[in-house]
Amino acid sequence: MDLSNVNKWDGNILIGIVNEKLRLECHSVEELATMYEIDMESLNNKLADVGFSYDPLTNQFKSQF
Repeated sequence: MDLSNVNKWDGNILIGIVNEKLRLECHSVEELATMYEIDMESLNNKLADVGFSYDPLTNQFKSQF
């Protein structure tokens, strides 16, 4: 699965994929970004657009609302 260009993904689908990868494969969002060659700023902006931000304590993107 090519996650390197997060801007081509629908944010609502991306959140599910990213949180699954964080839960099953990666111990941090930085590890996820390295593993899948994702630009962190683009990922954070894309998910912020649909109302999510990264929570390092739970290692997942959570709703901001």
